[in-house]
Amino acid sequence: MTSSFTTRPESAGDVAAIREVNLAAFPSPHEADLVEALRADPQAWLPGLSWLAETPGGDLAGYALLTRCHVGDTPALALGPCAVRPEHQRRGAGSAAIRAALRAAAEQGENLVVVLGHAEYYPRFGFTPASGYGIRPPFEVEDKYMMALALDPARPVPSGVIRYAAAFGV
Repeated sequence: MTSSFTTRPESAGDVAAIREVNLAAFPSPHEADLVEALRADPQAWLPGLSWLAETPGGDLAGYALLTRCHVGDTPALALGPCAVRPEHQRRGAGSAAIRAALRAAAEQGENLVVVLGHAEYYPRFGFTPASGYGIRPPFEVEDKYMMALALDPARPVPSGVIRYAAAFGV
């Protein structure tokens, strides 16, 4: 799938547009509210890890967010929310935003990213079941939906229970 989307990190003027894309992508305001709560949490929010995918005309089409979590006591990243406006779904906007966020995380020296999501979607980015690393969520979920990605496979990956930012409510 070839993408004509460009990517860039969030800037101060993007807050309202990011809320709009999350409201358009999901049936409730939960994800939009979650992004705002994460943005307000200095323990969770990491500059440069909120990424946008834009159309050639500059309209926001997709969004991906990485925030601080921990696996055991080791810092890691949680991917999500990720959102794509309905009219741009299945066209590469979400993939473009996620790939850009993951590249930025690697460039910042991060190594481990966890995601709770579609078992058919996230493996395209290299995610595999988190249980393979000895990583467990703090709630019950089928193994195939809780995934992890080591951005640098040469570095050690911690094991243990994921501790999400408070905004996630788990």
